[in-house]
Amino acid sequence: MNKTKIWSILVMLLFTTPFFAQNNERKKVDGVAAVVGDYLILESDIDKAYIDLQQQEVDTREINRCQMLGKLMEDKLYAHQAVQDSVKLTDSEVRDQVNQRIEFLTAQLGGDIKKLLQFYKKDDEQSMRDELFNLLKVSMLAQRMKQQIIKDVEVTPEEIRTFFNAIPADERPHFGTELEIAQIVVNPVAPKSSVQKVIDQLNDIKKDVEENGMSFSTKAILYSQDRATGGQVLTFNRNSAFDKAFKDVAFTLQEGEISKPFESSFGWHIIQMDKIRGKEVSVRHILLMPDIPEEALNEAKEKISKIRERIINKELTFDEAARNFSDEKETRNDGGQLINPEDLSTRFELTRIEPTLYARISDLKDNEVSVPFLDEDRTGKKTYKIYQITNRIDEHQADFVKDYVKIQDLALKEKQLKAINKWMKEHIEKTYISVNGEYKNCKFENNWLKK
Repeated sequence: MNKTKIWSILVMLLFTTPFFAQNNERKKVDGVAAVVGDYLILESDIDKAYIDLQQQEVDTREINRCQMLGKLMEDKLYAHQAVQDSVKLTDSEVRDQVNQRIEFLTAQLGGDIKKLLQFYKKDDEQSMRDELFNLLKVSMLAQRMKQQIIKDVEVTPEEIRTFFNAIPADERPHFGTELEIAQIVVNPVAPKSSVQKVIDQLNDIKKDVEENGMSFSTKAILYSQDRATGGQVLTFNRNSAFDKAFKDVAFTLQEGEISKPFESSFGWHIIQMDKIRGKEVSVRHILLMPDIPEEALNEAKEKISKIRERIINKELTFDEAARNFSDEKETRNDGGQLINPEDLSTRFELTRIEPTLYARISDLKDNEVSVPFLDEDRTGKKTYKIYQITNRIDEHQADFVKDYVKIQDLALKEKQLKAINKWMKEHIEKTYISVNGEYKNCKFENNWLKK
């Protein structure tokens, strides 16, 4: 396994929050492997890092203890400097992450907290929360410090061209088959009585929190139909990829204030402002959706079937139909063109398309219109959709013009890595670091031994 591959695997440790190692018993004394600033790294921390990766089904056979320690030392250096630079991270934010993680882990084991404690060999829930709090705090500090380092790194068009031209022609990357996909969405119309019922329920929740002191977070966990984020804090700015109506309402609120019920593309919400930090806000929300009767679903299916028929009969193009009839505001003005959230381009690599979407479009010929599909998102909202492949780019070697967005991303990542390496070199020199015992013989990627 080459160094680049090993590095890629180890980077997962920073961007995936560590879980608990089940193996809490060690046959030898748990010694200190290294010290970075105010942080100790124990022998058991290295063991836990291996177990964490193995639980993520990563092959660790070619990752030696020196490499693992080096990655842990990087994380500690980021966290140490984050504290020195007063990078903002509140205990409340960490506790929110602890709650989310425990809810997730408990759900994986059938919702039984006792099974979770037994699985991770913890005596009680509080000891588990305490350990996870400490792990998450270091991880979150490290992530925020790293983001601080690279947040202002940008690449100019000339830098992108220079980066591309520096790659020998026979070494330029190959990109797999890519598709550009458009969709038309028809939402079933909820009866007015169902909409009013939801508005009344949201107003009752708002009143209960404001007048009776009930917890908004608890109400969200109990009632929100957005199960993925119910009760959790959502942090974003005006440029974040959130629903426009949701953002517009959020940025009108003061800390602690709860909005009136409002409609977004997902359903009906109320929002509570948690914190305002400059141009960034943190909120909690409750989402409720009106009941959709079978009759409304049938009407939506009939409507989208007629749209499809008109496209097939060449009465209008897919682009025209999307602009005039699609209920999805985010895509209809672009003719229904889907945007890849990974790079914000219109291209989707065939082998990386989300499985449900792949199953619907994989057998489509170019410009063929799919049959209507009933779609249900993570909140339970139901819509009907039809799809068309608007462009197909066969597997090919990187081309500067055709693949500009991808090349730009590669150039940016290289420049970010250089910024990180420069920062790492400077801060290793001025931070107290001690490497102990057998690890003094390691050949680290970074100059941890200060030779």
